[in-house]
Parts: sequence; C-alpha cells; structure tokens
Amino acid sequence: MSILSKQQEQRTVGIWIRVSTEDQAKGESPEHHEQRARYYAEARGWTVGEVYHLEAVSGKTVMEHPETKRMLKDIRAKKIGGLIFSKLARLARNTKELLEFADLFRAADADLISLQESIDTSTPAGRLFYTMIAAMAQWEREEIADRVSASVMVRAKLGKPLNGKIPFGYQWKDKRIMLHPTEGPIRKLMYELFLEYRRNRAVARMLNERGCRTREGRKFTGQFVERTLRDPTAKGMHRANYTAHAAGGKFRAVKPESEWVWTKVDPIVSEEVWNTCNQHLDERLKNRKLRPAKVVKHLFAGLTYCSCGKKMYVFHKTGKYECVPCRRRIPSMDLEACYMDQLTGFFLSPEKVSAELAHANEAVTEQRALLSALEIEQAKVREEMTRAYQLYTGKHIEAADFEELYKPLRERSRQLDDELPRRQAAVDVLQVDHLSSDFIVSETRELSARWPTLDYEEKRKIVETLTDRITVGDGEIDISLCGKHPFETNGVLASQALA
Repeated sequence: MSILSKQQEQRTVGIWIRVSTEDQAKGESPEHHEQRARYYAEARGWTVGEVYHLEAVSGKTVMEHPETKRMLKDIRAKKIGGLIFSKLARLARNTKELLEFADLFRAADADLISLQESIDTSTPAGRLFYTMIAAMAQWEREEIADRVSASVMVRAKLGKPLNGKIPFGYQWKDKRIMLHPTEGPIRKLMYELFLEYRRNRAVARMLNERGCRTREGRKFTGQFVERTLRDPTAKGMHRANYTAHAAGGKFRAVKPESEWVWTKVDPIVSEEVWNTCNQHLDERLKNRKLRPAKVVKHLFAGLTYCSCGKKMYVFHKTGKYECVPCRRRIPSMDLEACYMDQLTGFFLSPEKVSAELAHANEAVTEQRALLSALEIEQAKVREEMTRAYQLYTGKHIEAADFEELYKPLRERSRQLDDELPRRQAAVDVLQVDHLSSDFIVSETRELSARWPTLDYEEKRKIVETLTDRITVGDGEIDISLCGKHPFETNGVLASQALA
C-alpha cells in the first residue's frame, strides 16, 4: 500500500513556455522546458493538449499577450484542465498578474503545476498554494478597494459614471443618463407583461418570442427580468454607489442606505406601476422563504458509490447509504467508522509511515544523483566538443579528422539533451508526491483525536479535501483518497457494516 503512487488520471493539460532572451543566452532553451513538462505529464498519465509559446517575452506583464488569452480561453472552455510550467517566475514575474492567474484557475477548477517549486494543485499540498495565494489576492484587493472607495461617493454625487453598466433601457449620453431609443420601449413592455402574467419566465419567453434581446444580443431570462423590474431607475430615480464586492468578490453586497446616491432621470413607467410590480415580487419572495431549503446532512454524499458503479444515497426512512438498483446498503455511522479506522489505521502506524517516507526519500535521492551525473557528463561532452572545434579552427587537425572526432560527441550531446529533461521530470514527480504525502500524514495524525469534536461543516470540508471516491462492495469498502491510492477495509469490519 503506497501513499506515493499517483493514480493515472485521464486529463488534458497545457504547457506554458516563457523563456526570455537573457535566459536563452544562459542555455535554458524552450525545447528543454517543453520536454521536461511533457515527461512530467507522461509520468502522471496526462495528455498534453496545447503548448503556449512566449519565447523572448518579458515577464513584466503577460496578461494581454495573445498566447495568454488563448490559454485562459482554453481553461474556461475546459479544453485543458491544468497548466504545467517550469517555475512561477516563468508564468509571471508581476505579482499582481500571478494572483490574477491563481484566481482565474481556481474559478475554472483547473490546476497549476510549477515544477521548480513542486506545486501541483491537483494534490492536497498543492491546494495549500491556492489558499495562500487567495489570501494574498484578497489583501491586495482590499488595499485597492480602500484607495478607490474614497473617490466613489464624490463621483456619484457629481453625476459621473461609476464602474458598471447603465441599466437596461438607458444610455450615458451628453454626460447624463438618458432614455435609450430602442431599449426603453422593451423595458416598458416588460412591466406591462409582468402586470398581466406575474411570472418572470413567462415575460422572458414572450419577449424572446417577439424577437427582443438584451443589450448583448442574448435571450432574456427570468433572472434578468426580475433584476430589471427591481431597478428603481425605471420610475425616474437612478441609484448609484449602493453595492460593493463582498468578501471573496463572488457577489455584490448592498451598502447602507446612507451611502446611496440618487439621481433623477426620465422615467419609463409611473411610480404606481413600479410599486405594484415590486409588491408582487416581494410576495413571491416571501412565499419562497417559507419553504425550507434542502440541506445536505450526510457526510459522504456525492462521494459514495456502489461497486456496480451507481451512486449511493441516504434515505430518511433507513438512515443508510443505499444503491437503488442493487439494494446494497450501509449505515451512515458504520461508513464513517470504517472511514476513520482506515485513515488512522494506516497513517498512525509509525512503522508504515517511516517505511513509506524513507522509501520516498531514497527514490528522490537516487534520481537527483542520476540527474547530477548526467549534467556532469553533458558538461564534459560540451567541453570536448569545444576543444575539437578549437583544434579545427586553429588548423591543428584536418576536416576529416574533425568530423570523425566531432560526430560521436554531437550524437552523445543530443542523447543527453533528451535524457536530462526526462530525468528532471522524474525528480519533479517524486518531489511533488513526497510533499503531498507529508501533508496528508501530518494532517491525519491530528485528525483522529479531533474528529469527535468537529461539527458537520468541518468534517465535510475534510472529507471533500481528502476523498476522491468511496466504493462499497460485497464485504469490502474501497476508499480512494485524493485520487492517489485505495484502502480496503478488512473483511470482518466491512461485513459488519454492510446491511
């Protein structure tokens, strides 16, 4: 049972190559970096889908480079699920852009793999990088927000435009908010239809059927209709400086009313019509809030599968995880007990942990020694090539003798140029796995003692971080942690747990 073996996950990744002119002068060729990344992907069982070339491009700013835009587009479209690069400085030297990259990748659920720093965010230890980088990004955003917010109130009171879109139905013209000639009538129709049908989606459907579209040319949605109906600009009162990015920047929080800035504009509908529509919306919202929301209460929900391949669900009547087709069942409490027994049974064994980590250290040391030997050999070959060339240019040997001397050296140099990135990739893989293993061991050592005192949310977060899949079969339970390795419960315990 090895905690260092990486499951061969089928995924497609990209390779980022940015080597400046200065770096190339030092002998760091783009080809070497690409081969090293390809060998790392090969060792992980990944497919290289794209290579993004930024040779001789300064790292001062890369966000606007065409290759960067292509890469980010591929990340958002799920064309690639991760990006491999030799070190963080190759991705971006600009700290602000590095933080932006981390945010964009985290939002797209994609991984960053930096070989030099042994960061692979597909591993638990690598995910700590996201946590750290997100904290830095949040601090920087707060610093910028503090500097900008001071001027927002002043700009709003002067009637100047703030960041953000002018409401649908209006436009910014001649330094003031004015009715839009084509959007205005559509927005008025929106209120009229809602007064008649009182359904957001019905209004959106009817607008779409009439050929109406949003400012961006998209079809109307129920959410867009409700948001537009709520906006008081339509009754002649434009509201500014009333929202701000909430913590994490994922949504906008409403500011205190004392900070709002109101500007009179031409109305689209009367105040009576606006109030009537919003009263209907408030009543619907109140009714929705009366219905209790469905809360996930089960620790392994979404992670537990039957050996037949189907997901297992907990039914309230039985309190057990159950596969509907197979009728296989296991009580929730028993599954949790099996989970912790297997986790702590392995990781809290000093002999097993010591043996695994010692083996990992030995493997890393061996690969580093081999890599060092190859680098020394390469230096010797290049020195001999230089000496042979100097003999030829100094007319100490004939052309035929030079060719006979130089040709095998050149062939050996090419072989080493190919082997070095392969060996470097082997070291990269071992270092990343070793780091991730250390993280799991250190965290799990404390987990057993703290587990009974944790609340559901804390337990669920730990399970989601460590667990890839739990498979319940006949007399056995396979627990795969973070896509790395399966643990099998012993037959007795599993038999007792399975109902």
